[in-house]
Amino acid sequence: MSETMRAMRLHAPGQPLVLETLPRPRPGPGEVQLRVLACGVCRTDLHVVDGELTEPRLPLVPGHEIVGEVAALGEGVTGLTLGQWVGVPWLGWTCGECDACRRGEENLCERAAFTGYTRDGGYAEYCVADARYCFAVHGDDARATAPLLCAGLIGYRTWRLAGGEANRRLGIYGFGAAAHILAQLAVARGQRVFAFTRPGDTQAQEFARRLGAEWAGGSDEAPPEPLDAALLFAPVGDLVPTALAQVRPGGVVVSGGIHMSDIPSFPYRLLWEERSIKSIANLTRRDGEEFLALAPEVPIRTETRPYPLEDANQALDDLREGRLSGAAVLIP
Repeated sequence: MSETMRAMRLHAPGQPLVLETLPRPRPGPGEVQLRVLACGVCRTDLHVVDGELTEPRLPLVPGHEIVGEVAALGEGVTGLTLGQWVGVPWLGWTCGECDACRRGEENLCERAAFTGYTRDGGYAEYCVADARYCFAVHGDDARATAPLLCAGLIGYRTWRLAGGEANRRLGIYGFGAAAHILAQLAVARGQRVFAFTRPGDTQAQEFARRLGAEWAGGSDEAPPEPLDAALLFAPVGDLVPTALAQVRPGGVVVSGGIHMSDIPSFPYRLLWEERSIKSIANLTRRDGEEFLALAPEVPIRTETRPYPLEDANQALDDLREGRLSGAAVLIP
């Protein structure tokens, strides 16, 4: 068995990834080595590559929507077996000791490490992951499962913290990978989905209708009825006051992204009447376990476009330029 692997690495923000041959990583105590079967391409990867997230470990192998086969077990690992398929998300390690961890808010861990940002990720043939943050995955289609590991999980947490199925009229701003997964869950739960895309993006609007959205239009348009909740997946700060203007009194706007352009000032009347704004940070293991068990029950069908590993730069560019419906997935 070869002791090397191919990987796409980032050496400096704003520069293309470079295909390199690297030593295959070895698992340490509490870790597993995975043979990467598929790795989704997430907008957060763009924020890392483009320098909008400013503290990556360099050089870096990006990628945090990983489906892999357990190839080796580190010392002390239990509950996982060789050959098992698992999923690895963005949150890659937590200390278990800080105030946030002790409060049960591991997603806010003060010393957290992140897959494809401060730990090498899945744009490679092999990777190493903390066994605690490897989730059992269902099914036998790695390409279809990969987007669930971030687009799905963050979408689910955003939906859950907005009130879940208690909201009858759900607005979704930015109809990309997360939205196309979440819309299926919301429709299955009997919610009415209103989809907002870039103005004039009729292809994305038709995609949203095909997945069950009752209405789809540009983000500069008003929905036919006030929203109970608005979920923001587009990293555009201008959308916060826009969405606030569309939610009913007592409604909520939740931003599901890790990065967003600056939010402009807005009149207090948009926030008045007990409207609220929230943000989502990372995920918890509860989110992963709940959502990955729920997805096949819905069932959620991801729409993906595959790319070979060496075409990671093209996949990132297609995402950057809005040329994707659904999710890009790298296949090593």
